[in-house]
Amino acid sequence: MMISRSSRFAVLFAGLFLAFSMVTADYAEARRGGSFGSRGTRTFQSVPPTRTAPQPAAPVERSMTPNSAANNAARQTPAAQRPGMFSGLGGSMMRGLLLGGLIGLLLGQGFGGLAGMLGLLLQGLLIGGAIMLIIRFFRSQSARNQAPAMAGVPRGIDSFGRNAAAPREADNFSSFPIPGIGSGFGRTAPANDQITMTPADLDTFQQRLTEVQEAFGREDHAGLRRLATPEMVSYLSEELADNAKNGIRNEVSNVSLLEADIAESWREDDRDYATAALRYESLDVMRDRASGKIVAGEADRPTETTELWTFTRQDGGDWKLAAIQQP
Repeated sequence: MMISRSSRFAVLFAGLFLAFSMVTADYAEARRGGSFGSRGTRTFQSVPPTRTAPQPAAPVERSMTPNSAANNAARQTPAAQRPGMFSGLGGSMMRGLLLGGLIGLLLGQGFGGLAGMLGLLLQGLLIGGAIMLIIRFFRSQSARNQAPAMAGVPRGIDSFGRNAAAPREADNFSSFPIPGIGSGFGRTAPANDQITMTPADLDTFQQRLTEVQEAFGREDHAGLRRLATPEMVSYLSEELADNAKNGIRNEVSNVSLLEADIAESWREDDRDYATAALRYESLDVMRDRASGKIVAGEADRPTETTELWTFTRQDGGDWKLAAIQQP
């Protein structure tokens, strides 16, 4: 079969586009990104949206935490089945009426018996419908009487960073306080696992952001071990090793936090967790290790990034980076 010149051009263009995309992906894979780490028992749960990161966070892609809890919950939860036509009380009534009509037909009542059966069936449906309406009415009245009145919830410290002092629209963002101080975003953790964040904790998170980024840019493995969990150190060290293998170096400097807030904070046994949404600027470039030439990024133009960082501490020790997620 002869291929036209236009078809050959289209195939060539598609091939060049695919090759260019693969080259771009190589640089993108070498740079920091993705969602990895552990958040304790909430590793595979969604993070509540915040003012800084209103979009849903990407699920954790790489974690040493087994996903057995989520799988067990999925297996233990029975699949919701739509009730069939002949199920429940109405089905039992209908089966009884049909059986009675069939017996009457076989005993010689003929179509007269069938007509009587249909009339009885209609009466049964009307009675069943009336009973259902009465039950629904009493249920709605009971739920209305049992609903507690919602009292006003005092606001706590819910953000930190450069824009922390900016006025907030209380009507639109009143649901983003730190867990343990105010209400949650439609989901409240049990009282025994909530913890309260202090201004000192928020300052530590801001400091960890700068320290981790700069340690990564310096390829400072000792610094990363001091600032992050062993699991996170393994992932970051793997990225640094890949960069070295590809002959490039990722330099990160001038990290500046623009806005941040706490998505959730909780305790598991002797370990505390806190997930913070961070929006920051930094000079992030990729250089050739031999020549020092920039191969990706701009040295004089900061890039803006929004990420979800989870920190953990044990027995009241120092906070360490435990997970990074992309919104």
